[in-house]
Amino acid sequence: MVSESEEKEFMTDENSSLNGFRWRLFNADERFVQTVCQKYNLPDIIAKIINSRKITFEQTETYISPQIKNLLPSPFILKDMDKAVERIVRAIESGEAIGIFGDYDVDGATSSAILYKFLYDVGVKNIQIFIPDRQNDGYGLNSDGLKKLMNAGCSLVVAVDCGITGFDAVDMANQMDLDIVIADHHEAEVGVPNAVAVVDPKRVDDDSGLTYLAACGVVFLLTVAINKTLRERGFYKNKGIAEPDLFSYLDLVALGTVCDVVPLVGVNRAFVSVGIKVMARRQNIGLKSLCDVSGVSTSPSVYHLGYVLGPRINAGGRVGNSSIAAQLLTTRNPLTADNLAQKLNNFNLERKDIEATVLEKAFSKVTAEIKPDDNFIFVSGKNWHTGVIGIIAGRLKERYNLPTCVATIDDNGVANGSGRSIPEIDLGSAIIKAKELGILTEGGGHSMAAGFTLRVEKIDEFKKFLHDYIESSTKSQKIIPVLKIDSVIDITGINADLIKKLQILEPFGTANEEPRFAILNAKLTGSDAIGGGNIRCYFSSDNGKSISAICYKSVDTPVGEVLLSEVGERFKLAGKIRANSWNGKNYIQFIIDDIAKI
Repeated sequence: MVSESEEKEFMTDENSSLNGFRWRLFNADERFVQTVCQKYNLPDIIAKIINSRKITFEQTETYISPQIKNLLPSPFILKDMDKAVERIVRAIESGEAIGIFGDYDVDGATSSAILYKFLYDVGVKNIQIFIPDRQNDGYGLNSDGLKKLMNAGCSLVVAVDCGITGFDAVDMANQMDLDIVIADHHEAEVGVPNAVAVVDPKRVDDDSGLTYLAACGVVFLLTVAINKTLRERGFYKNKGIAEPDLFSYLDLVALGTVCDVVPLVGVNRAFVSVGIKVMARRQNIGLKSLCDVSGVSTSPSVYHLGYVLGPRINAGGRVGNSSIAAQLLTTRNPLTADNLAQKLNNFNLERKDIEATVLEKAFSKVTAEIKPDDNFIFVSGKNWHTGVIGIIAGRLKERYNLPTCVATIDDNGVANGSGRSIPEIDLGSAIIKAKELGILTEGGGHSMAAGFTLRVEKIDEFKKFLHDYIESSTKSQKIIPVLKIDSVIDITGINADLIKKLQILEPFGTANEEPRFAILNAKLTGSDAIGGGNIRCYFSSDNGKSISAICYKSVDTPVGEVLLSEVGERFKLAGKIRANSWNGKNYIQFIIDDIAKI
């Protein structure tokens, strides 16, 4: 059944929105809504939101009940998966030492840990993990790291969450008779490195349709394929060992999937939905310690993965020791886990201090330099901390809703940068193209995030390239941010029953965003700044029903200034509805994304 729904402009004048958004309301296909409500006994509002996610009638059941058995594809539909499995199985059967070369972010750490745990569970005696240091080694597969793994006795290295642009490193490995298998998910060039196998759903010649996977998802499929092959060859029976419980790795898959901000569609929904339940069992000793030190005492949610655990795992690679996260996620010693988790927590506190300093400098520069017709932001500074420039790029992107690149320039005139994008612009493809043109010396990433390196004298050329690329992508139209509204609601309709119904749609994330509602007439009855740049406020409807609301990081913004100064006025509100608790009391809160004066 094909939906006939559409979106229509809801508030077309972006100037009436204090954040400059154009609100767009989703008009549901009533035939779809009625059919889904009847078949699945769902309330009308939930069926409308499912429709807004472009879910077909045939996909509805797996959407509202994402299960691995129904959504897991055959791993062998990925290009080169058969070659990767054959080489790794041969290494397992012959007792070779296997190296894992991972990236220093959450996706890299979880990918490394998944593969390590699987290899350990099937009896591999010598497994070495190498995570490059962000400050000294840079991003991606490199010769020095491969040499270290080879010196540790490895004859095979599996590169996870990196490697797709590692042409020179793979060529060097080939000269040393070191076999390389790549399991990546980043944007690929037309050609791929000359490795034994290159498994990446974004290969030009891969038609699996799994481009939405994070690297941890690719690696999980790799373990599924290896496990199947070992079973078929009688490996477990001959060795007298039990097959690994692959489901026990799904907590790591969920964590990497959420933190790499990939679309929560297809099997990714099942990875996260099931993985959160696995994490709640607290079987991974490292994750248990990290939850304890982070204060996560309840069953974890997507929020905990993305905003509590993820930043701490990332902190090691940003400001501390990049290998600590992978050590934490693979250790079997509770005391070691507690120690490593505490180190990551301390690194995260340090990261916050560094981030605040660099963010202030970056905002000052952008404020002084930005022009009304700019279609991207590029800001750089001398010796800014490499570990926080990606976060800074994200903050600036959120503030200005423009593709943003932030670079730090070292004493040798080399600029290392990180970029964050908006849905309209595929930044990963832009970076790959700039590298192919010789503007960048290194670069890679995916549509929403990328990293790059260039000489300082090439910065102006790179800026011109970005300007022209974005002009072409947008057909020279001004980028006006759109705020998608799933449904209009009155304050009287916001209650605990609605919160419970919305849980049917979880997990939320990229491509399955938390539903956003519009309230068309709300009176501001009180407001105050509560720290962290946040504003707490209260609104009421004409019949006297009130609701608590919060607008995050809004002090010193147009929205914040109005909320703090115009108590008694009426507004349109756009935002999300969440359950919250404080001092043992449960209440419902409206999370403000934007407001407009009536």
